[in-house]
Amino acid sequence: MKFTIQSKVVNADGSKSLARAGIIKTAHGIIETPAFIPVGTKATVKATTTDEVRDKVGAGAVLANTYHLYLQPGDEIIKRAGGLGKFMNWSGPTFTDSGGFQAFSLGTVKGRGKKIVGENDQVSIINDQSDHKSSEDSESMMAKIDDDGVTFKSVIDGSEHRFTPERSIEIQHNIGADIIFAFDECATPGADYEYQKKAVERTKLWAERCLNENSKLKIENSATSPALFGIVQGGRHEDLRRMSAKDIGSMTLSSGESFDGFGIGGSFDKDDIGTAVRWVCEELPENKPRHLLGIGEPVDLILGVANGVDTFDCVAPTRLARTGAAYVGNGRLNLLNAQFKDDFGPLDSNCKCDTCKNYSRAYLAHLFRAKEMLGATLLSVHNLYFLVNIVKRLRQAILDGKFEEVKEEMLKDFS
Repeated sequence: MKFTIQSKVVNADGSKSLARAGIIKTAHGIIETPAFIPVGTKATVKATTTDEVRDKVGAGAVLANTYHLYLQPGDEIIKRAGGLGKFMNWSGPTFTDSGGFQAFSLGTVKGRGKKIVGENDQVSIINDQSDHKSSEDSESMMAKIDDDGVTFKSVIDGSEHRFTPERSIEIQHNIGADIIFAFDECATPGADYEYQKKAVERTKLWAERCLNENSKLKIENSATSPALFGIVQGGRHEDLRRMSAKDIGSMTLSSGESFDGFGIGGSFDKDDIGTAVRWVCEELPENKPRHLLGIGEPVDLILGVANGVDTFDCVAPTRLARTGAAYVGNGRLNLLNAQFKDDFGPLDSNCKCDTCKNYSRAYLAHLFRAKEMLGATLLSVHNLYFLVNIVKRLRQAILDGKFEEVKEEMLKDFS
């Protein structure tokens, strides 16, 4: 993998901006950054075909989930199929996350709990009785974390499994994505400072183990070696975020190997996402790409690009589509509302996606009321196109030297 920065932004007052446009070159093609990467959790971007994701959405890459593919159909099957891209009929670049977040968060706590939304919009549930309980202290959690890794139960059949940094890297090599992520611990937003610090320290130790395992597997499989991204944690604490970014950003093996890029993990408060991302990107090396995990709301994309993020992923556009919700220029609309039953206009008059050009709100509302599967497909194409093109517009603005102007205009539209 090779990352080239094409253009940087300089603020009107002459101060440095973190926004930049670039190109990531992989064995399966290029990713023009900044870019939104659709999530194909189980080797499928839900309700769409790969042709639609490429031709109608205009996406340059997809991201799949290691946890889910490990459980079903199994990473060895994907390896025998020729790797993720061939298995799912996607010829472009691919990512896989480490599977760690899902292993930690997809368990449930007996009795009452509160939902916490984090990476990839997956839901973690923690006890109401305290702000945070580590997995070691909660017998009712389906996942138990220790310094070596995490033991968890399958969401499919309840069987017990074990992920360590080495095992995560091995599974991801079997899946065969172009870009993979180090195994990390993503603490819940309710975790106190001391636990967040412990998670940062554990993530650092695991990152080094991931680098070592990746280096070993690269020697064994040099023809198909993926790029490895380290992950930064630290919650909402500036000192922890900056410390984690410095540690992961500078980590180098005795052989000279270091991370090819970086993921920004953890859960953020909507009010300070731009600030927290800036803390991290100010510390990370400028010459490597940065990926913001599990973030995909329009305003978050804009603030992420402004503060130095190169790529994003999120399940939200297809998840919302399956409920009849669509992104539009001034927010969202719900097609199940009665007002759309005889509204023959497009979803968004300014959108150039195939759905908006060819189908009315009334028809889409009918599909959802009639429980026709086509509704989820048409709306998924629209929502994905909508987010992909928000980021494409920001990229073009950077190249044209108009980023600040376009950014302010877009933030006003989505406020």
